This record gives sequence, structure tokens and C-alpha cells, in this order.
Amino acid sequence: MKTNQKSARQLFLSFAICGLVFSLAWKFPMGENNLQNSEWKAPAASKDKKNPIASDEASIAAGKKIYEKECLNCHGKKGKGDGKDAANQDATVADLSSAKVQAQTDGEIFWKISEGRKPMPANKKTLSEDQRWQVLNYVRTLKK
Repeated sequence: MKTNQKSARQLFLSFAICGLVFSLAWKFPMGENNLQNSEWKAPAASKDKKNPIASDEASIAAGKKIYEKECLNCHGKKGKGDGKDAANQDATVADLSSAKVQAQTDGEIFWKISEGRKPMPANKKTLSEDQRWQVLNYVRTLKK
């Protein structure tokens, strides 16, 4: 009789653990796509960072050249997220011309360019700080 009670308890415990695991998985879905399509917010500390590079003809031209090499394949010619590689990404590629992106501060966008988020690469090791600010200056010209 004790063996039956022990088996019943073990069975009950197994079902309870499985139920807990499944309920947590339902509440907190896993997977990159879920994370990647969630809103991407820069840290509050980045919000007030000021762009030290003047948004002039030279910096915009330099930013455009970098953008065409590093960003165009996913973000597209006009920044709409419709580049030739956009459809192959696990996440929706941002429309850089959108009001939502353009409403972000220079510091927030600079942080995102620097840090990246899969599938977008971090650019802080491949582009200098000045180059990242120049890209930002070019991105500002894409607004609708």
C-alpha cells in the first residue's frame, strides 16, 4: 500500500511540475523572434547624449556612404526596412523614416547603432564614434 501511495505522489508531483513549466512557457514565450519584435528601448542614460558632429553637408554625405555600405541591405535605400535582405531576417527591420524612430533622441538612436540587437550588428567595434554620429545625421534625412 505504501508503494502505491509513493507512486501516486510521484505521479502527481510530475504532473504538477509539467503543468507549472507549461504555464510559465505560455506566459513568457521563449524565442528570438518574440524578443526581436518587441519594442526596443535604449537605456534612459542614452537619452540626453548630444551629437557632437554638426549635421552639415559633409557629415551627412559621410553618413550616407557608411549607411550604403553597412545598413542599406536591410533598411533599404530610403530607410523603410525594405532592403534586399530584410525579408530574410528573423525580426521586422525598422523603418528609419517613421515618426516612431525619428521621435527618438540622437542619443537613443546612437546607442542603438552602437549596440545593435540581433539581427542588427553592434557597430561600436566596426565604426568609429564619429562615423556612428555621421550615420545618425544621415538617418535624420530619411524622415517622411
